[in-house]
Amino acid sequence: MFLENTVNHIEKFGWIEVICGSMFSGKTEELIRRLKRAQFAKQKVEIFKPAVDTRYSDDMVVSHDESEIRCTPVPSSANISLLANDIDVVGIDEAQFFDDEIVHICNDLANRGVRVIVAGLDMDFQGNPFGPMPALMATAEYVTKVHAVCTKTGNLAHFSHRTVPDDKLVLLGEVQEYEPLSRAAYYKAIQMEKEKKESEKNEQ
Repeated sequence: MFLENTVNHIEKFGWIEVICGSMFSGKTEELIRRLKRAQFAKQKVEIFKPAVDTRYSDDMVVSHDESEIRCTPVPSSANISLLANDIDVVGIDEAQFFDDEIVHICNDLANRGVRVIVAGLDMDFQGNPFGPMPALMATAEYVTKVHAVCTKTGNLAHFSHRTVPDDKLVLLGEVQEYEPLSRAAYYKAIQMEKEKKESEKNEQ
């Protein structure tokens, strides 16, 4: 269980928390929970998400279970630095879609005394580390890895398997395009896809 850090007013430094995992693992839900606790404590909270993410709402961060919190969509991480003034807590959703500058910005905010809470996919659909997430996890004080439930085996899942034939790295989607899989189920699915491609090549 994650416990919030205590604020040391003498030290005047903040910290970074990263919430990561596959799709449907509850990352955004946990982000919203922490941010709402801070709001309830009358802390000044600002939430950001990449402007490209318009799946549920333009100006809300929305989880799969329909929890939501108002946010500011930004086209790049540089905008976060400009807008996060006189703030106690900064929340960032879908951090994997931001440019690498997000790592410097999060650390700069933490060094200025801000609590920074970041949520994002740690791996892309190919099972590779996703964008700036590895560097954010490395520099964070706290990393919480959450898991989904594998749709094939019922075991813990931490892979996001794309179920549609599209090789673009960024493909916004939901249950129609992705499914959470365990390591074994993901490996099996990838092998089956390779065999299918080979079979189709041979038939041509």
